[in-house]
Formats: sequence, C-alpha cells, structure tokens
Amino acid sequence: MSENTTTLETLLQENRTFAPAPIFADFANARDKNIYAIANDNPYEFWKGFAEELDWIKPFYEVCDFDENNPGADGFMNAKWFLGGTLNACYNCVDRHAQDEKAKKPAIIFESEPGESRILTYEELQSEVERTASTLMGLGIAKGDRVCIYMPMVPELAIAMLACARIGAVHNVVFGGFSATSLHERINDSQCKLLLTADGGWRRGKVVPLLKISNEALDMGCPSIENVMVLNRLGDKNAIPLRQGRDYDWHTLVKSHSAHCPCEPMESDETLFILYTSGSTGKPKGIVHGTGGYLVGTYATTKLVFDLKDDDVYFCTADCGWITGHSYSVYGPLSNGATIVMYEGAPDMPDKDRFWKIIEKHKVTILYTAPTAIRSFMKWGDEYPNRCDLSSLRLLGTVGEPINPEAWIWYHSRIGNENCPIIDTWWQTETGMIMITPLPGITPTKPGSATKPFPGVRAEIVDDQGRSLTSSMRGKEVGGILAITRPWPAMTRGIYNDPIRFKETYWSRFPGKYFPGDGAKVDEDGYFWLLGRIDDIMLVAGHNISTMEVESALVDNPMVAEAAVIGKADPVKGQSIAAFIILRADANHTGETINELKNHVVKKIGALARPDDIFITSELPKTRSGKIMRRLLRDVAEGRILGDTTTLADPAVVTALKSQYEDKEG
Repeated sequence: MSENTTTLETLLQENRTFAPAPIFADFANARDKNIYAIANDNPYEFWKGFAEELDWIKPFYEVCDFDENNPGADGFMNAKWFLGGTLNACYNCVDRHAQDEKAKKPAIIFESEPGESRILTYEELQSEVERTASTLMGLGIAKGDRVCIYMPMVPELAIAMLACARIGAVHNVVFGGFSATSLHERINDSQCKLLLTADGGWRRGKVVPLLKISNEALDMGCPSIENVMVLNRLGDKNAIPLRQGRDYDWHTLVKSHSAHCPCEPMESDETLFILYTSGSTGKPKGIVHGTGGYLVGTYATTKLVFDLKDDDVYFCTADCGWITGHSYSVYGPLSNGATIVMYEGAPDMPDKDRFWKIIEKHKVTILYTAPTAIRSFMKWGDEYPNRCDLSSLRLLGTVGEPINPEAWIWYHSRIGNENCPIIDTWWQTETGMIMITPLPGITPTKPGSATKPFPGVRAEIVDDQGRSLTSSMRGKEVGGILAITRPWPAMTRGIYNDPIRFKETYWSRFPGKYFPGDGAKVDEDGYFWLLGRIDDIMLVAGHNISTMEVESALVDNPMVAEAAVIGKADPVKGQSIAAFIILRADANHTGETINELKNHVVKKIGALARPDDIFITSELPKTRSGKIMRRLLRDVAEGRILGDTTTLADPAVVTALKSQYEDKEG
C-alpha cells in the first residue's frame, strides 16, 4: 500500500444475512447480547471470570498490568497477565477432568488414513501423559528446556505436548511435512535438547519417512540435541535402525517409567511453547507463548465461539504443527473437557469423502476447517458429502484465511444443511486465540465476514499513519489496515531470542497498536471483512483493490472452485490483474470460458477489477497448511526466478504454472 493512501477502496458487496436460529440461541453458551458492552466497559473483569474457571495452584492478585495511556517503551503493549498466579496447562487440560465425572469420557478419538481407530478417555490420557512426562525427566529434561516434536498427527503428538507442559518444558512442534532443512533450522534456533519423532506417518497413501528426515537434519549439525525418542508408528521391522547412544524406542522407554509425575507450577507469563511461523523475508520467527494468558484466551474462545457442550464431538482438521492445532485441537478444547477427533492423513484418502465418513462414523457435532479445504470439496462435487449422514453436525467453523462468500454458502447449504451456524474466524499464530468472530447464539452472520471482535478484544481500521478510521465512520463503510488497540490474554510474549525483530515486525509501524499486516474493511453495521495481507492489495490505475475481492467474484461463478489473484507489474496501470483458477469437476469449459469469467468479475465488482489474464490450472501452489503462496504466483507472472519453495506441499505445481505462463507469453 502506498505511503499516501489513507483508505482502502472496497468494491465487492455482500448483503446476505443469516440470523442465529432461535432453537440454537436459546441454549447457547453466549446468549446475552450485552456481553460485548460488558466486556468493553471492563475487559479485565471479563477475562478474570474465565480465568477463575481454570484451576490455579496459586491465585493471581491482578488480572492485567497495563497502562493504556503509556503502552511502554518503543510502543510495545507491555501487558502482563494474571500477576502472581501459578498454574499448569496440562493439569487444566487433563488431570482435573480425569478426577471428576469426565474420567471415563473420551478425550481423544483417533482415526488414521489406513483406517486405524483408537479412543483415549481422560483417565487413560492422564496415565499416558504422566508416563511420558516421567520419561522426559528421565532423559534429563527440566523446566525451561526446549523439546522439539516432529511427529505425525497421532495421539502421541498431543500427549508429548501435554507431557512437556506438565514438567514445564517448552515444546517446539515442527509440522511433520517440513523438510530436513526446516527442521534443522528450528531445532538450532531454539536450542532444543531432545527430539521426539516417529519412524514415519501416513499421507495420501504414502509413508512420510520422519526418522530418515530427522537423521538428515541432525547430521547437518544440531549440537544441542542429546537424545531422540522414536515412536514405532509403522511397525515395520525393516525400518531405519535406531542409533545407539542417541535414539530410544518410545514405547519401550515410556513403559519403563512411572505413571506418577506431579505438575510443575508455572508462573502465568512463563513460556508454554515456541511455534515457528514463516516470515515474509528472512528466517522463520519463533513465536513465544506464555502459560496463563494463553490458556485463559484459548479456553474462553473455545467455550463461546464453538459453543462447546459436554456431549459434543469436536473435529478440528488442523495439524498440531500449526497454531490452530495448538489452540483449537489441544489446549482450548481439552481445557474445556471436550472430546476431540484427531485425523492422520489427507481428506481425499482413500476417497474424497474421508472427512464426511469420519463425521458420520464418530457423530461429529462441530467441524473446524480451512476455506482452502472447503473450496477443494466444492471442486470435487456434491456427490461426496451426499454419500454420508452429516446430521450430527450442529456448528461449522472456518480458519486460515478469508472465506469467499460462495464457499461460505456452499458450506452452509451442502455440509450444514442450512441448520448450522457458520463461524468464520480471524486470528494468527501471534495472537494465540481467535480475535474476530461471530458468537453463534448472538451474532447474525454475513457470508465472507468474520463479523465482530471477540468480547474484550478491541480492533479498528487505521490509515497509513495509524489514525483511526472506524472512530469517525458514522455508519459508513471504511477500508484500511487492521490494528489491535488493546492487550488480550493470549498475545505473544515475543520472538524467541530476537526482540529487535519483534519490535520491527509488529510494533514499529503503529506504536502502541499491534500491526497484524492485514487489510480490512468495516461495513455500516460494524462488521469486519478481512481482505488479505497488505502485500496482497493491488494498486491498479491508482485504485487499491484486494486480491480477495476479485477471488470472491470469480468463485461466485458456478464454474469456479478456487481462484488466486495477484497484481502484475504494468507500465501503464502500475499493476494489472492476473488470476489463476481451478474449475469445478462438473464445469463445462469452452473457448469462451475465460471471457465469461472476466465479464463475471466486471458484473460483480466493476470494469476496474477486470482481470487482464486468467489461467486455468488443476492445482495452485499452497503451503503444507493449505495457504496459497501468491508471492510465487507473482514471481511466475513477472518472470522472476522463483523464490523459496521449501514450504510448498508440492513444488512441482508452481513449476508447471511457470511453464504454462511462459508458453502463453511466448
């Protein structure tokens, strides 16, 4: 966005509204419409109420130490949460439920791609976690030590996270699809003392050789690693042998240790975990999260946003290698005593109805998945969900990026049978918890809008100088840059060993306000619409246009399943619009398709947003978490050497697109 831009023009309009169903609203966890005003008037009292629902070893004496009139040196929000209090995240997620009426309740339902199923009750989970925690201590792991976890999406992954939390060790989960180089980099940056891994995992019918990759990473040089625990996941007698003196068989070692391991008292601000997120440039950032504030934030948001009830079966499809898996597969739902589903594998194995089969089999009531996945389901066709009984579902959520209105409508009608609230959530690794979201019993929803800040969270739209645009909007729509202007409990405590980068990335642009790097608009009803990263705002003939708006216009066409739009350097207009699209399986593609799609964008938005180029492709370049890498598409469109592709799920996709683009240009 240019330095002299004060507002962001937003062109795509969406007027459909869906009110909460009375039968849902009457029994929702959040049903008092005054909750927003109550939390805004006294946010610290609001957060205190949720904190007191957790078990504290030593009570806190102050909710938050923060002076709004003096944010702190260099513009940081120097907030400290739940001062004087000590607690343990593992105790709150496991022990307190294993000791009450939930002891025999399923805590984890596991399903694997090859078809294995396993159920762990809270009582059984506590035993497994205590043995694993004892094992870690036996290997010399103590409070504050960093432990790297590089595993498939199996119960032992969650058990390892909780075992670390139990003894005060800091876990650093690395997604099991990352390369040896990525693993090596993350181990060394956080100086991990122990690596927890597996011989392999399953993905799309193939084995991901995790131990082989781990050996490659360690052979590059990881001097801080002393031992490796290896889970025999595959049962292959011909697997890579363990290295004597360094490696230990997980089951043998854990079985030999005690099922009694006390929980370590943790001060509220003491570190619970480090999780690395890719930076736009440079090495990945090790985002640090504390214990008390993070747990309160994830506990509260899970309870209200997902309306969790004791009989719910909750399925978050995210891997624990991402923040969504941390906050809403493990800590948030387990602290609420929920039953969670963990799935190891791809959504199209052995067929494209795998998620729907899991929902049918386990009577899942809440599904939380990504817009990227939803658009893939649309592309595959309605026949797959139509095969399955999805009547157990009562709430649907989305996470990861803004959802196109038509994908929202498909999710609502085809998966929710028009009976389930759609909870579109905005948040980040750095925020730790959901920040902008509907409350399903209170908030009317609009397809494509994350609606309103969660109670107690204060967000606004600012211009390039950080001046508020929402404070004086007077019922008019405004667009600009999203900023968070009040501390929240789960906020990151920093970037590991890099305070300068922490300041420059998040606090230097708007001192005293958190800068998440996203463009957004607020409509006349006060609803927030996320427009993507500021880098994804195109400047076309002097007008700022969001890539998300053009993508949504394209996906609105019944032929289109998914679209990725980028701005390409143009000598006349500054930038021209290029779109890469995936058609639905039943689309009737003719020689006129591209012109039809260009005209459809004009109809939905206006001539200003007409794409100059449209490329039809079978795949888009996505990270392993499912996000489209528009940076690489810009490299393709502008003829540059391709940037870093190590985080791509399939690097061959962008190479094929490059060849297709060059053929057309030639």
